[in-house]
Amino acid sequence: MAAPRKENVKDLIIEATEELLRTKKLSDISLSEIARFAGISKGTLYYHYKTKTDILFDITDKYLDRQYNDLIEWTGDASKDTSMHRLVKYILERDISTAGMRLHLFYDAMLGNEAIRKKLLNRYSEFASVISEKIRERTDRVPADYCAWLLLLLSDGLFIHQTLGNEELDPAKFIRQSEQFIQEEFL
Repeated sequence: MAAPRKENVKDLIIEATEELLRTKKLSDISLSEIARFAGISKGTLYYHYKTKTDILFDITDKYLDRQYNDLIEWTGDASKDTSMHRLVKYILERDISTAGMRLHLFYDAMLGNEAIRKKLLNRYSEFASVISEKIRERTDRVPADYCAWLLLLLSDGLFIHQTLGNEELDPAKFIRQSEQFIQEEFL
């Protein structure tokens, strides 16, 4: 059997790390364990990634790039209703559905990983900017920058409560109510 090609090795490492992160914190996973789970040698892993943070950066980029590109594609699709209330629903639903990996990032950032903290803040800024732009394209009745950050804060709160298993909050119902509220009261 031929050795995996270089681009496939990085994918194997990322997939193995993602799988391990489903049941463990990053701090509880060793590079050796990632290599073993990916079916590669430690040397091969070290060739591609020197630290777990480097792997986490690539995982973060993968998820956030997909989320960003999906938002751009969805809002640019003329066949879809992307009005303001639908935009709010889309952002909240998509954000909480991909929140699992962000918990690991938050955890590491709170434990003092400055590189991850800066990367998260940079990505939040990018998302706030594009969401603000999309809001401005749809309405001038609300301050777009404020609403963009409000949506990001709402989505973080929703996924935290969803992760905690808060039985007093139904995220899907909350999102539907938010969409309806915006449709009826603001626009």
